[in-house]
Amino acid sequence: MNPADPSGVADPSRSASQPIALALKGVVKRYQAQTVLHDLSLEIPRGEFITLLGPSGCGKTTVLNLIAGFAEADAGEIFIDGVSVTHQPPHLREIGIVFQSYALFPHMTVERNIGYGLRMRSMPKAEIDQRVKEAMALVHLEGLAERKPRQLSGGQQQRVALARALVIRPRVLLLDEPFSALDKSLRASMQVEVREIQRRLGVTTVFVTHDQEEALAMSDRIAVMSSGVIRQIAHPADLYQNPKDPFVASFLGDVNVLPAVYHSENADGLMLRIGAAVLQVGRDRLVGGSHDGGRLDIYVRPEQIQLEALSGESALSGTVVNHVFQGDHVDSYIKVDIPLDGRPLLSVRSSDLQTISRWPVGAVVGLKFPQSGMTVFQPRK
Repeated sequence: MNPADPSGVADPSRSASQPIALALKGVVKRYQAQTVLHDLSLEIPRGEFITLLGPSGCGKTTVLNLIAGFAEADAGEIFIDGVSVTHQPPHLREIGIVFQSYALFPHMTVERNIGYGLRMRSMPKAEIDQRVKEAMALVHLEGLAERKPRQLSGGQQQRVALARALVIRPRVLLLDEPFSALDKSLRASMQVEVREIQRRLGVTTVFVTHDQEEALAMSDRIAVMSSGVIRQIAHPADLYQNPKDPFVASFLGDVNVLPAVYHSENADGLMLRIGAAVLQVGRDRLVGGSHDGGRLDIYVRPEQIQLEALSGESALSGTVVNHVFQGDHVDSYIKVDIPLDGRPLLSVRSSDLQTISRWPVGAVVGLKFPQSGMTVFQPRK
């Protein structure tokens, strides 16, 4: 089985020589008359940290429940280390899971919570004590063994849930939006900590989130999901820079969509007209279609556009409407004289904080676009 994007092309970001820890093949899941997963296939190499990213209702948590055995597929198979677990009960799959709510037992101490899975496996007490001690040290919970969950902070409760999942030495670790209840600063520190632990142990991990920044920061690969299918799967940088689908381009990060018309082509690429201007893009940036019919959409990230003094060389002109200071960068919003898809203003992002004083609100500016980095799609129907 080969992992594939929606066009059926195998994912080039994974080496064929890597052993597969977890595989889903042709998985279908229905709830009554609604199909929530459509013939979904996915291969995850051993030790990889992969994120299922998508909006609410896209099917990512359903995938997690099927892997864990909390739900049963209507079609297809699930394999762990090459063995089908499709019809195995959850307790035989050797899977650790951290829930969004942590699901700690309120009447148990930290130590008892962490050791619960080992006691259910009837392990000797001495081995349980040793493993719990090691797990507590791994997640920095030393000295908290006798506390109850209500006596812990949110970050400490999350560490208990993580230790409980890891202490059984799972073949696969599942993380179901575990950071959503934490404040921003604690969330960032826990992302780093969890990723460090995962790398150290080498445990295959499937992480579910709708947070794009979280997915980009933590993942070896990201699978972007929508309406029960995987739209694209790739390394974070490749996914961001080379989206193969308009949904992926729009969902992962900010993007401007510029309506264009095919003008001509030469040895260097396609010439596309935007308003009165003509932009050149490489042929390889036209994804999943052709220029037949003339109408195309150019997807360009805000950080790829530069503001400049208006001149005859400027691709477009516009008026500065607002600057939003974001600490390490400035988001500028420019009103241009061409219709834009879904938003009235063009978004430009700059790490030069002098942008605010150089181009004040009301200034007329020129816009410069990159020769590469833009992606062109057929218009959405």
